[in-house]
Formats: sequence, structure tokens, C-alpha cells
Amino acid sequence: MTDTGTPPMPSYNPTPPVKKSRASLVIAASAAAVIVAVVGTGMVVVHSGHGSKQAAAANPTGGATEAAATETPTPTPSYAEVTADSFTIELRTTKRQCFGTAGCNVTVEPTLTYLGDSESIDPDAVYEITYEIHGDESGPVIETAELSDRTSLNYTPSMISTASAGTNVSVEITDVTAQGG
Repeated sequence: MTDTGTPPMPSYNPTPPVKKSRASLVIAASAAAVIVAVVGTGMVVVHSGHGSKQAAAANPTGGATEAAATETPTPTPSYAEVTADSFTIELRTTKRQCFGTAGCNVTVEPTLTYLGDSESIDPDAVYEITYEIHGDESGPVIETAELSDRTSLNYTPSMISTASAGTNVSVEITDVTAQGG
């Protein structure tokens, strides 16, 4: 057989052009981009969770910025200390039923007045105001009212039994405690 002009087959297998390193480079770059995005997002979430939303928005990758370094913290507001002496209390009689010489059943409710500026009270705190009612036949009656949102007073009306219609019923605040705030 004679050769018709086609070149002879090489004795070794030619290797295709190397594209493996280019593919590895693309994969490595993609992985690095994903890692940077995850770390950056995590830092933004942690940063914004600690009250520095302005710094996180200014630099979403989480690095320090000049604005964050010069940011001054918001001062914590200070509120007046609320004690038993911060209020006056009176009783309002809402119901009275007397039985001659056997005495009376009287229902009373507290009327509290704050002696300062109500804006100086912590709006997030709930104040438990304990008071003692005198004049019941069985002895003092201790009750608690709750003051919240600076002006909302929650209490349960008190029913007491007096020895007579002329019994003097009085009240005094014995304790104030703050919850929350």
C-alpha cells in the first residue's frame, strides 16, 4: 500500500492543551468570594446586633471605618428614683353598706399622686406600690398597685369592715419596687 498523503500517526499520544490550572483558578476564586461574602455578612449581623447599625451599613464587610471609630455612644437616660415618699395616697370610697351598730362594709380604691414630674419616671419600668389600709376591724389590710407607662395604675378595690360608720379609714404607702426598665 502506498501512502496517499496523510501524515503518519505519531508514536506517542499528544496531550490536549492544559486547562486544568485555569479551572482550578476559577474554582479557587469562587470559593474565596463565597468565604468573603459569608464572613462579611456574619460580621454585619453581629455588628448590627450590638447596636451599631450605622457602622455596619457604612462598611458591609465588617472592617473598621473612621466613622465607627468616631461614633459616640448614645447616653443612657437617667430617671428619678421612685420611693414611697415620691407619692401621696388617699382612699376613695366607692361603696358603703352600714348595719347600724354592727359596723359597715366599705369598698375603697387608692388615689395616687406622683410628687415629681411624671416624665422623670422610667417609662419601661413597672412600679409595685405597696400600701396599708388602717380602719378594718381585723387589722391593717395590705394591698399592692402597679404603675406602668408612667400613668397607668392597676389595682384591685379593697373591701374592709369597719366597727362603725364613724371609723376613720386611713392609708399609707409602705414600699415601692421597680420591675424591669
